[in-house]
Amino acid sequence: MIAKKESDIQNLRTGGKILSEVLRELADKAKAGVTTAALDLAAEQLIRRAGAVPAFLNYKPQGASYPFPAALCASINDEVVHGIPSEERVLEAGDIVTLDLGLSFGGMFVDSAVSVCVGGGGDAGAQKLLTATREALTVGIAATQAGGHVGDIGAAVAAVAKKYGLSVVAELGGHALGKKPHEQPFIANIGRVGEGEKIVEGMVLALEPIFTEGKGTIDLASDQWTYVTRDGSRAAHFEQTILVTKDGAEIVTPF
Repeated sequence: MIAKKESDIQNLRTGGKILSEVLRELADKAKAGVTTAALDLAAEQLIRRAGAVPAFLNYKPQGASYPFPAALCASINDEVVHGIPSEERVLEAGDIVTLDLGLSFGGMFVDSAVSVCVGGGGDAGAQKLLTATREALTVGIAATQAGGHVGDIGAAVAAVAKKYGLSVVAELGGHALGKKPHEQPFIANIGRVGEGEKIVEGMVLALEPIFTEGKGTIDLASDQWTYVTRDGSRAAHFEQTILVTKDGAEIVTPF
């Protein structure tokens, strides 16, 4: 969407602040022995307590077999995105877990994700994967300028993956949002400078680089929601909602 009304912008900022605080609490709770179902319950409780509404719970986009059954997407190791929380999924030390969460406040949607290593920094490969993916998000945000193009973002993200010797998951990426959890355009994590839809002031975008240690190819799991790496390699995913201003991108969901 193009955010023009001051009330919409303020609701975006308020929702973004709530989401950032909830994600921080969830990251602190992501310890060995904790189930992803427990994290999901905490996410919903924290969101509702703040006066917001979970965006993913019962969300059914076009093409989905059934509504998403949780407030939180919790994806572990080779699970790339949309991992469904479960009492059977118990976090172990060294796991890379991505916590992807959305909410609405005052009718405005925000979306953010962080990947963390359970129990600390993890092995050298995990550290590189998380560092690179988070760096790609920072670079992608810096490349988001009014008057530019979405290809500028993809080119910046892909360059970081190449620098670290990692792969981009080409099929997945960011998106616009605002009045709905997902809107057009799709923001690919691979692109060419100057190509793609034009970026204009007021756009609300969720940028989300997704890198893997392997080839970057993915499959849809039997639950019809979770995407996993085809080669079993680990993945990481960082995401922030931004508002395009005349001076650059304002981060609505700061880490």
